[in-house]
Amino acid sequence: MMAQIGIPSLILILVVALLIFGPSKLPEIGKAAGNSLREFKNATKGIIGDEETETAKDSKENNSKQ
Repeated sequence: MMAQIGIPSLILILVVALLIFGPSKLPEIGKAAGNSLREFKNATKGIIGDEETETAKDSKENNSKQ
């Protein structure tokens, strides 16, 4: 079960991040996190696409054998 994060929790996280990293580092950290998330999504799309291709190949092979 996934916990939901509300607005007060997000504000608290941002304040703590601001205190730890300072205002000059936050944009860099946000950009790095965004790039990492984008790369992860692209990698998972590639894996899902590979699985669909494999499934389609298997279906064709099974149909041709019958």
